[in-house]
Amino acid sequence: MEISSTGRLVVRITTADVGKRVSVRRLGEPGASDEKFTDTVGVLTSWNDGVLLITRRDGETVRIPESALVAGKVVPPAPARRRGPAASYEELARVSARAWRPVESERLGEWELRAAGGFTRRANSVLPLGDPGIPLDEALSVVRRWYGDRGLPAYVQTATGAEGTQELLCAELERRGWVREVSAEMWIGALAPVADRDDGEESAGVVLSREAGADWLARYQRKGVSEVALKVLGRGSPRSSEAESGGGPSVWFATVPGEAGGAPAAIGRCVVDGRWAGFAAVEVDPALRRQGLASAVMAALARQALDEGASAAWLQVETDNAGARAMYAGMGFAAHHAYHHYRAPGTSGGGR
Repeated sequence: MEISSTGRLVVRITTADVGKRVSVRRLGEPGASDEKFTDTVGVLTSWNDGVLLITRRDGETVRIPESALVAGKVVPPAPARRRGPAASYEELARVSARAWRPVESERLGEWELRAAGGFTRRANSVLPLGDPGIPLDEALSVVRRWYGDRGLPAYVQTATGAEGTQELLCAELERRGWVREVSAEMWIGALAPVADRDDGEESAGVVLSREAGADWLARYQRKGVSEVALKVLGRGSPRSSEAESGGGPSVWFATVPGEAGGAPAAIGRCVVDGRWAGFAAVEVDPALRRQGLASAVMAALARQALDEGASAAWLQVETDNAGARAMYAGMGFAAHHAYHHYRAPGTSGGGR
């Protein structure tokens, strides 16, 4: 906290600091805790009518009455990661977007409107990397019409918690009644430790393919996958002429065969895109969990990605998936930023 020359705490932020990262101390709420003060660090997204709104790293917004402020100051952006690959938010947003390619997209200024028949929010949401080129309310009206014409709910994908993320846009969407759904985190790490995760015996049973075959789909938790969904997943498109020329990602599917005639014991998907390998759809038969199958699937995919020149890895994990988070942390992954999907008011949602 900021301390004056007289030793007193002081408030050194004003309404002019909206949009900056701040650290504030407030008087604790009576009965809420035994602590006299509460500290909050995040982006100051508004200061109106005597109330400050601060968006924390995880995307949660904290309301603080101006009268409760004890101290406050502007602080530098969140410190860069000290281990693993260096990466900006924009780089990760673009590489993860290429891993879930829509079947249809359109530009609105620097925003990208994406649609894929409703299969995953990631392929059916706006990626707002920059300025839409028109006032926000007008841009959101265009977004709602564009998705409405396709029979889809309008979603905007945002991020918080890293330099260059969209706390201010999150606040503006919430002010307009957009509903935040399925907050998750982007984790990154070095690729080689993932490849070295097992001793080779478990991964010897992993079969890699460039297509999501019927056996792989039998374990995939999304049942009744449509042809549109298969296009998003990458069935038939991996190592296309674009990928082979170095202009696009390649996709690999991993399968651990199950009992004869049954669904696979485990599956996974990896998208290799330049220096990045993105992991997704790592699923294990519930009866066979905690036997190293998920690690074996990821290790086999990681070795393939290393062979193609990748050196860094990313994945997305929901905040309440404690088991997955523990496993990924053990592989050397750590959170880079949080991301969220905001749904337009008055529409129903679905997908992930």
